[in-house]
Amino acid sequence: MNAEELKGLSILVVDDMATNRQVLQAFLVKQGCRVLLAADGQQAIEICQRECPDLVLMDVMMPVMDGYEATRRIKAAISDRWLPVVFLSALDKEENLVAGLEAGGDDYLAKPVNFVVLHAKLCSLLRAMKLQRNLDEARRWNEGISNSIDDCLITIDESASIQSVNAAVTRTFGYQPEELIGRNVAMLMPDPTRSVHDAYVYSRAAGEPAKAVGVTHRRLVGLRKDGVNLQLEAGITEMYQNGRRLFVGIMRDIGDRLAAETALREHAAALQAYHDEREAENALAGEILARLLQRQGLKDPHVSYWLAAASAFSGDIVAACRSPKGLLYAMLADGTGHGLAAAISQLPVLTTFYALAEQDYPLGFVAYEVNRRLLAFMPTGRFVAATMICLDAQAGKADVWLGGMPDLLLIGGDGKVTKGLVPSHLPLGIIDFEDDSTLVKSVSCPADSQLVLISDGLSEALNVVGEPFGIQRLSDVLSSAPPQQRLEAVRRAVAEHQAGAAVADDISILLIDCGRPAL
Repeated sequence: MNAEELKGLSILVVDDMATNRQVLQAFLVKQGCRVLLAADGQQAIEICQRECPDLVLMDVMMPVMDGYEATRRIKAAISDRWLPVVFLSALDKEENLVAGLEAGGDDYLAKPVNFVVLHAKLCSLLRAMKLQRNLDEARRWNEGISNSIDDCLITIDESASIQSVNAAVTRTFGYQPEELIGRNVAMLMPDPTRSVHDAYVYSRAAGEPAKAVGVTHRRLVGLRKDGVNLQLEAGITEMYQNGRRLFVGIMRDIGDRLAAETALREHAAALQAYHDEREAENALAGEILARLLQRQGLKDPHVSYWLAAASAFSGDIVAACRSPKGLLYAMLADGTGHGLAAAISQLPVLTTFYALAEQDYPLGFVAYEVNRRLLAFMPTGRFVAATMICLDAQAGKADVWLGGMPDLLLIGGDGKVTKGLVPSHLPLGIIDFEDDSTLVKSVSCPADSQLVLISDGLSEALNVVGEPFGIQRLSDVLSSAPPQQRLEAVRRAVAEHQAGAAVADDISILLIDCGRPAL
């Protein structure tokens, strides 16, 4: 990547995660950019008004004010110039992309950020910004034409002879005024327009209906002194001076504007093609993941669950199966982030869990082997929080391994909810297991009780005022509903809580009935 392309560019990075801001800042500073930082949308608005950056990299999900609202306000406040806004978000559904564009965004880049793609997008936007600035300058000239004529002003008589020109004509066509005055205006036109132009002038002078006079923003092709064709926009009017009929043409070179429009169309087409390709890839990945996730054990009458993805793919997974000894193995796991990358990181977790559970391996060894596989195959920074249980309904107890997840809940036959266990291990895939990492804890599980496993996406689900759903609210919902209706009660309660709020994380819950399976 050529850092010189972006040198001197002023970029505002908006993200509520300090780590994300620091990573982007390090990359952009290395490219020679001046970097401004904001932790939420409100700060972004204030910095834009104060510092006038050239470009904004905007996160979507943030406290105080999200990226969509911040972009709308920035675009409204800075209306005299084009300030490109590129959304950076793990929300990659089509509606998220559309929402970003409708809010005024100019591009979209999925998290985690691919810095090669980011550099290419910045360079593309920089070129478009340069063209857009030329366009803005041309527009300002047009608005101030009554005070300072920067467009070409050419006056001809009824014989098409040039009577006067302004300085802009020299700059545009390359001729000095003395080379033009008294000569036929057709010298500024390429063929075939040159050969037929006089006929238009003569017919209008003879009183025939106007064909070009009075038409504004007419597209013309001009000819420079050096033989280069010019793309022009013109307006022609009639006037009388001392009884003479004159035709006044005001023209401007729109080559830069047309180039900018072409560049923007090509950019939009490339963005659409990229989006369509991603959608096709996501559909294929979704089908593959669905087949891996849907195992027969999840249809066990003692198992019920709910998964709600924040994007096209869920980073949360559930798994359940009966071992040869009749033990019920179950797991709820939460991968780093959400979306396709999080879902893929769960594949070694699923395959390893099922392979060992279906052979009655001890729960601690299952956790050990999953951790080993993650360390071997996943890149640094990708880890999985998980709750695993092995229920022995006949003995009335369950072994539990809990790493990085919310507390395990137990609902007694009386409907009272208690916290069965708190996390005692790190999430899987961070470090090698130590001696105590395989230790499991036992929970007494009467036949009329239920075990409840959740991800932090459920307990931390926010409403429109930023209030989390919380463990206490979950406990109240569970205790107030009959056993067979608890899952649906939780779904309704979460939906009511989140009404109108953006979904920031995957949500999952797994309920296990502790009674003996039917023979």
